[in-house]
This record gives sequence, structure tokens and C-alpha cells, in this order.
Amino acid sequence: MSDASQEGAAAGAPGPTTPSWAVSAPPDPRRWWGLVVIAIAQLMVVLDATIVNIALPSAQRDLGISDANRQWVITAYTLAFGGLLLLGGRIADLVGRKRTFMIGLVGFAVASGLGGAATAPGLLFGARALQGAFAALLAPSALSLLTTTFTIGKERSKAFGIYGAIAGGGAAIGLMAGGLLTEYLTWRWCLYVNVPVAVIAFTGAAVFLRDKPERDRVHLDVPGVVLGCGGLVAIVYACSEAQPRGWGDGLVVGLLAGGVLLLGVFAWWQTRARHPLLPLHIVRNRNRGGAFLTMGLAVIALFGMFLFMTYYLQTVLGYSPVKTGLAFLPMVAAIVVGSTQISARLLHRIPPRFLMVPGALLASVGLFTLRFLTAAPAYVSHVLPAMLLVGLGMGLTFMPVMATATSGVAPHDSGVTSATVNTAQQVGGSIGTALLNTIATSTSATFIASRLAAAARQTTGPGLTPAVRDGIVKSGVVHGFTVAIGVGSAIMLLAALVAGLMVNGRAPKHGPMPAANAESADAAV
Repeated sequence: MSDASQEGAAAGAPGPTTPSWAVSAPPDPRRWWGLVVIAIAQLMVVLDATIVNIALPSAQRDLGISDANRQWVITAYTLAFGGLLLLGGRIADLVGRKRTFMIGLVGFAVASGLGGAATAPGLLFGARALQGAFAALLAPSALSLLTTTFTIGKERSKAFGIYGAIAGGGAAIGLMAGGLLTEYLTWRWCLYVNVPVAVIAFTGAAVFLRDKPERDRVHLDVPGVVLGCGGLVAIVYACSEAQPRGWGDGLVVGLLAGGVLLLGVFAWWQTRARHPLLPLHIVRNRNRGGAFLTMGLAVIALFGMFLFMTYYLQTVLGYSPVKTGLAFLPMVAAIVVGSTQISARLLHRIPPRFLMVPGALLASVGLFTLRFLTAAPAYVSHVLPAMLLVGLGMGLTFMPVMATATSGVAPHDSGVTSATVNTAQQVGGSIGTALLNTIATSTSATFIASRLAAAARQTTGPGLTPAVRDGIVKSGVVHGFTVAIGVGSAIMLLAALVAGLMVNGRAPKHGPMPAANAESADAAV
């Protein structure tokens, strides 16, 4: 694009190569209230992935869920959510982002009510799956509404700063909310609480959100839906089964192989389909591809940290559910500062990778400091500094990742692009939880077995005392956590490397990102 064309596009006038959708429309005077609505809905979706974690033991006792089946309270949600995101994003493009957003809110509220009222394990599992399905409608429509509502420099940065804080801190907020609701009310309120929240968001959406669907340019690619969603479901399910079964189990290997094969065929089909589910120019763009990959790698590292810190605080330090949730509060505060006070102020002035790379490096350093945890209480000396570093790094990373991933996309592709961002986050979380948990448990088992054997050889008389045995077990559990978190730190370093090498977009103040204004240019990058 010529300099004159760039200036015209920046001013809101169409240039010779500027598509009609790139012409700026007058800002919606209700856009900031709309951001509040979007933020409320997105927070509900993100925290629901973790809010039931702390409540799970209570729900298991109440409903008589077996140890073998309890994982389905989590897995049913992640399977439906992760597997159906691409479809949900394309539906948002097809029928309208606002309409899809509101349908998602209603369905999520109904599913949450059913789950809270569950009297048998099957009903709870089904309700969680239904929650995940409607979350797959809600999440991409929320992000695409944000993308199409805020298109101007500083405002866009501020809006994405708030959204990035929610994306990064939602899991920790879920742990806090789960602890409070479980301890002072009942586990059922971890689900019931979504109903009034969804009602508020629905009312706000009806009043404040505005959308113009691009129905004439969007079609549903049914073979793509089957292949893409099938591949994602297989991979997410394989990761969930890898925790109890191990990565070498036949079912896990088969699901992983089948998922990769389906996604490979899906990619091939997208080059042949007349109306592809995921137009490949979206992921071929260097900046968006780098943002998707950075998001996936970062979440792999971070979800393992959430899991391990929850167990460390509760089982090793003996924290209550409420105290465990409150222990994550400094990290949430650091995420908010990183997203809204630093990233949002700087993104329109500096290239996005100048935020992503330092953010990922900070998070990596924070994770690495957890390598030095012991079974002795160490919240103030070890956990708190690490949480502050990780939180600040997440705030610096997630906001520019999401802004970059959704920048320069035509409105009729904004839903599926937003779904791809969420897919990277969801699949990354599933892989991270399974991979790092496997590393932690296998390392802990080896450590405990060797130390117990050594202690038994050195002990005379009746054998090991319960206190000695418990001390070895606790030390082994912490050792497994630290080894796995060390791997997470290395993965976060890889995220920093990917962001530094792949994301080369300029600051919005200095001009549009490469290929931001035309699909043909997108495809050429």
C-alpha cells in the first residue's frame, strides 16, 4: 500500500487498495459500557474452567462420584469448549456476533443451573458439557465484538488491556471464587453463581452492544466442522486421559494420532473448500501465526503452575480453600497492572513484540524461582515473588497477543479468528495440564520410592515412623512440582523466542501491521 493510501485508511477514507470493511465508522458512544458487558461474560467463561477445581472434593462426596470418573467434571467442560470453538466462531460470523453472544449467555446460564441442581453424576457431567458448548459460542463472539467495536489506537489498547487482564487472571479468580463459595455456601454455588451474572450480561448486551452481521459473505463448511472439531476433541480428550493413564497408553496414543491426522486432513480441505471454516490466510499471516503460537506455549506453562500451586498450598502448606484462593490475589493484581497500566499505555507506541518478549521472559523467571520451593512453608519468600513476576509477565504478554492476533481481520472473519485465539489458549491449557502433571507425578514417584528405600536401609527397629514417611512424601511431591515447573519455565522461554522471531508488526501509531488491510496481502505474507 502506498503512503497516501495508508494515510487515507488511517483517516477513515477508502484508499485504492483499502477494502470497504477497513473504512472507519463513527465510534459507538456506548462502547465502554459494551466493554463492561463483554468483560463480565468473558470472565464467567474463563473462571468456569477452574472454579469447580476447589469444589470438586465436596461435589464428589455429595453425588457419590467415583475417583475414576471425577475428572469428567473438568474434562466434559474442556472437551466441549475446546472442540467446538472453531464452529462457535464461524456461527458468530454467520448469524451475527451480538446474537450469538446472547444465545451463548442464555445457554450457559441454563446449563449452570442444571449443574448446580444435579442429583446424580451423569447430570453434572452433562451440564458441564453443555456449559462448554455454549462457552464455545460465547468466547469467540465476545472477542470478535471487542475487535470490531474498538478499532482506534489508544482506545483499542485500553480495551484489550482489560480483556487481557481477564484472560490471564480468570483462572486465578476462579480458584478464589471457588474457595469462597465452597467454604461459606456450597459447591453448587460455583455453578449457580453464573445465572445472575449471565442475566446481568444479557441485559447489558441487549442495551449496549451493536453489531452488523456479514451474512452474505459467510457460509458454513460442514466437512471442515467435522474434521476440525473432531481433531480438536480428540487431542483435548487425549490430554485429559494422559493424566490418569499415562502418555504411553494405547488410547492416549491413538487419540493423539487420530487428532493430528484429522487436523492434517482439515488443513488440506481448507485449501480446497469453497467456503473454508478457517481461511488459511488467517493463520498464514506471520504476526497472527506468531501470536497464536505464543499464546499456546504460554498457556502450556501457566496452567501447570495453577495446578501445582493449588496442590502445594492445600496439601503441603495446609491452606484452606479460601486461603488458597486469596494466596493467588497478588498475581491477579500484577496481571491487572501489567495489562491495563503498562501494556495498554504502550501498545500504540511500540511494536507488540517489545511487550510480548519481556513479558514472557518475566513469567519464565517467575516460574524458574519456584524450582527452589521446599516442603517448608515458603509463601512470602518464594511463592509471592514468583506470583508477582508471573502475573506481571502474563499482563504484558496476553494483551498484545490478543490485539495482534485479531488485528486487520475482515469483519466476516472476526469470529473464527477470535475462536482460533481461544482454541490456542484452550488446547494449550489441556496439553500443559496433562504434560506437566505427568512429569510431576512420575518424578515424585521415583523420588519417593528411592528415598523411602534409602531411609528403610538406614533404619533399625520397627521401621520408618509415620512422621518420617510423611516428610519424605511431602518432599517428593514438592520435588515433582519443581521439576515440572522448571519445564514450564523453559516452555515460556520458547514462547518469548517465538514472539521475538515471528511477530514483526509495528506499533499502530507508526502505521498498520503488515497485511492488516487486505486479504490478498494477508495470503502473501
